[in-house]
Parts: sequence; C-alpha cells; structure tokens
Amino acid sequence: MEYSAIITTLLVTQLLIFTMLVGKSRQATGVKAPATTGDPVFERYFRVHQNSIENAVVVLPALWVFNLYWDPRIGAAVGLVYLISRFIYLRGYVADPSKRGKGFGLGFLCEIFLVVGGLIGAVMAVIP
Repeated sequence: MEYSAIITTLLVTQLLIFTMLVGKSRQATGVKAPATTGDPVFERYFRVHQNSIENAVVVLPALWVFNLYWDPRIGAAVGLVYLISRFIYLRGYVADPSKRGKGFGLGFLCEIFLVVGGLIGAVMAVIP
C-alpha cells in the first residue's frame, strides 16, 4: 500500500500548492476575502482549485480501491498520470479556460480507469 500512500500524499500536496496559488493570485489581483469573483485571473486559479478538490473526492478513494484488487504499481502509475494531468489543467485553464480540455480529459480518463477497475476487482472478489 506504499504506492497508494505516496500518490495520495502527492495529490494532497498538489491541492496545497493550488491553495497557495489561489492565495498568491488573491494578493496579486486585490480580490479581498471572502470574494471569489472580481478578477478573471484570480477566478481561474480559484476554479482550478475548486475543481481539483471536487475531483479528489473521486480519485482518492478510487485509487485505494483499485490498489486493493490490482497491482498497486499500475494504480500508482495511473495516479501519477492524473497528478500530471491536473498541472496541465492548471496551466491551460489559467492561460485561457478554453485550453483546459487536455488536462481535464486525461484526468477524467484516469478517474474512469480507477473507478471501473476498482469496481471490477471488488465484484470479482465476491464472485466464487
């Protein structure tokens, strides 16, 4: 389970980095808390962060379930691709929201792989 722990810690670290980027953007653009609108660049960082949190609810448990039933190295590799996809998503979204598709699509495929793989593994475990 060390692979799951490593990837989980990296994904949580990524969320912390995105949190700091939102704070830095808030300062640079002058958007005062608790406002979440007022500057397009700030709003992009904010949305990347929020969307990443929303997706963490899917990817983190899916990673652990997948790794219970399959080779954890495969789950870790998919988790690493997901981690990279979120940085691609960040870069694209902040530059121009219409450029977020590559990062989102790659990450979504990773989520589907982990969810479906975990479900198949669990079902196979209960079928005699």
